[in-house]
Amino acid sequence: MTLDQVLTLVVLVAVVAALIWDKVRSDVVALSGAAVLLITGVVRPIEVQGAFASPAIIALASLFVIAYALELSGLLDRAIEAAVKMCKRLGSAGIWLMLGAIGVVSCFLNSTPIVVLGAPVVRDVATALKLPPKRYLMPLSYITVLTGCCTLIGTSTNLLVDDMARVAGQPRFGMFEITPVGLPMALAGGIYLFLFSGKLMRGSLADPPPVASAREIDVPGAQVGDSSLFAEHRPFQPVKAAIALGVFVAAIAVAAAGLAPIAASAFAGAVVLILLRVITADEAYGGLRPQILILIAGMVVIGMAMEQSGLAAQATGALVGSMQEFGPLTALIVLYGITMVLTELLSNATVAVLVTPIAVALAESLGVSPRPFLVAVMMAGSAAFATPFGYQTNVIVYQMGGYRYMDFVKVGLPLNLITYAVAILAIQTFFPF
Repeated sequence: MTLDQVLTLVVLVAVVAALIWDKVRSDVVALSGAAVLLITGVVRPIEVQGAFASPAIIALASLFVIAYALELSGLLDRAIEAAVKMCKRLGSAGIWLMLGAIGVVSCFLNSTPIVVLGAPVVRDVATALKLPPKRYLMPLSYITVLTGCCTLIGTSTNLLVDDMARVAGQPRFGMFEITPVGLPMALAGGIYLFLFSGKLMRGSLADPPPVASAREIDVPGAQVGDSSLFAEHRPFQPVKAAIALGVFVAAIAVAAAGLAPIAASAFAGAVVLILLRVITADEAYGGLRPQILILIAGMVVIGMAMEQSGLAAQATGALVGSMQEFGPLTALIVLYGITMVLTELLSNATVAVLVTPIAVALAESLGVSPRPFLVAVMMAGSAAFATPFGYQTNVIVYQMGGYRYMDFVKVGLPLNLITYAVAILAIQTFFPF
């Protein structure tokens, strides 16, 4: 191994260990690793600058601003009020319909603020209907994660994999290119949750959940930022709501039509909202949630070091060597499984950065298209359900609902396996080797 490879490996192991130890904020951990690589010369300053200005960072930051504008306008609060009325009329079926509607929104907006907003509503509606909130809070988290897999902007994982793949020389993904894989996963997962999650949690449903509001949720700051920004009641402002919604739809439509990348259309949309005074510049900064952006940028630097030092190629060589006698389908199944397990232990941004270069190199070494392998990383990098800490929304409902750790294992592990099987079948069908 070269000196650069040794340094990159040491930093990588240290960063992963620190993230698992979970005593230091993960954005600080990622930045520390990037700083060491910069000081030792493994990466150059211009490459670090490129990581902080990557299209994924620009797209996420802009979408955060647009989402916060929608929140400040009171539109999301008004939608929640309508959902509460529906639930009171329809009972348990109404709550499931509300979860489905939240899932549709999560296809286009980051799931974390949606769950921060929606979880107290789901809890209070269930309590008013004399139904156990635990029956619905965990499915709320899982459904938003699953539907986030349906579009390129539904989760930061998808945007980051797309960005890392671009760095590796691959063409960008379209807005709805992964929908044929994400949608079957979401439908299969939703049906499973509706039919079986209550039965699997039956032993803990009788336990009273702790009384907590969204403001009291202690979510790791590096994962989701300041959740209190999304927890206040906002008066409805119809003009601002209409403009914010129109800008959001326009940004999505422009990107979906291929007229401009999502980073460009979302950035333009955020600027328009500031110019039209739908959201002030200070409010826009408040909604940015820099912890997520810095975590991703720091991990991108580590991913660049893996790629440039040749460490990713060596890891791929070892993986390919162990599967030389098997075909690309076996490699795809193994890659998905490894990514899913890593996502249960680390943040989705970390896993996306670490595994994407390996996925591209693995496909190229097998002489097949990297596309199916990249889609597998997108899906497995988000679809982590077997622990409360695999995805940030799980942490929110874990604390609010007063779940046991094993509740997530009982419900989430079968969901992992179901989505695993559906994803492999769908990838084979829509993304041939």
